[in-house]
Amino acid sequence: MLVIRLSRRGKKGQPSFRLVVAEKRSKLAGEAMEDLGSYSTFTKKATFNKERIKYWMSQGAKLTPTVQNLLVNEKVLEAKKVAIHMKKKAVEAATAAPAA
Repeated sequence: MLVIRLSRRGKKGQPSFRLVVAEKRSKLAGEAMEDLGSYSTFTKKATFNKERIKYWMSQGAKLTPTVQNLLVNEKVLEAKKVAIHMKKKAVEAATAAPAA
C-alpha cells in the first residue's frame, strides 16, 4: 500500500520535511518512490507538486492526517481537516495508576 507522508530532513533542532510517496511499511528515512515537495517548520513555507500529488492519489496512495491537513491549508485539496489524536504519554499513564 502506498502512502504520501512527511520525511524528516535537516539538522538537529532545525527540522524540515519532504513530502514523499513510499510504501506504508518502509522506514521513514528509507527509500522513497518520488519526492513531491517540501515543508519548512521555521518559515512555514510549503512547496508541493500538485499534479503529481493528484496523480498518486488517483493511483491509490493514501494521505497521512498531517499531510492532509497541510494540503488543505495550501488549497491543494478541497476537503475538511482531519482531527489528529496524539498517543498518551507514559507519564500520563503512570500518574493515572494509583501508587501503592
